[in-house]
Amino acid sequence: MSSVHHKIIKHKIGLLNLAAELGNVSRACKVMGFSRDTFYRYQAAVETGGVEALIDANRRKPNIKNRVEEATEAAILAFALEQPAFGQVRVSNELRKRGIFVSPSGVRSVWLRQNLESFKKRLSALEKHIAETGAVLTEAQVQALEKKQEDDVAQGEIETAHPGYLGSQDTFYVGTLKVWDEFTSKPSSTLIPSGQQRSCIPTKHQLHQLICSMTGYCRSLLNRVWALFAF
Repeated sequence: MSSVHHKIIKHKIGLLNLAAELGNVSRACKVMGFSRDTFYRYQAAVETGGVEALIDANRRKPNIKNRVEEATEAAILAFALEQPAFGQVRVSNELRKRGIFVSPSGVRSVWLRQNLESFKKRLSALEKHIAETGAVLTEAQVQALEKKQEDDVAQGEIETAHPGYLGSQDTFYVGTLKVWDEFTSKPSSTLIPSGQQRSCIPTKHQLHQLICSMTGYCRSLLNRVWALFAF
């Protein structure tokens, strides 16, 4: 028995024991926060099925009445292997042509129960089916498997020790300002989507040159202040 079930049963048994100790069902229910109907339901469950009967039944059990017929489900599964690249809408349409009427949502419900809701999962099921039965592939199945092989090939990928281990840098022209000559942007990033930095730097720095009059030499008056104080 899991720890969760143990805690549930312990809480319910506590209600029954408290009622027996107090000799008053109403008072025990008030203290424990239960209704009298709940108390008598627990009591009847213990009398008929023992303590294990106090475990809550799974409320997420599927409603079998809402499922498609077994023949329809078998047709959906067979078509998933026949045309693994088809989506739920197209599968529903193709099955209608064969006289099997099922909605796209019904197709997806079957896929979810059988773990076939994605293209890759249907291809994996097809590969397993071929390995077990040795069936001859159709042209559509061959194309689907070839597409999977192409997608599995790494394109422009490189293996690194950890995120941030490898960085990249690029430079491109941004524009020209009057004070400085040309500006370039140098974005640098670690090779993960979230990390990126960018900085703008001048490509040509003014040099501080002193002449005999002890003033800074620069090419224009616009650059004079910058030239005197930038090193």
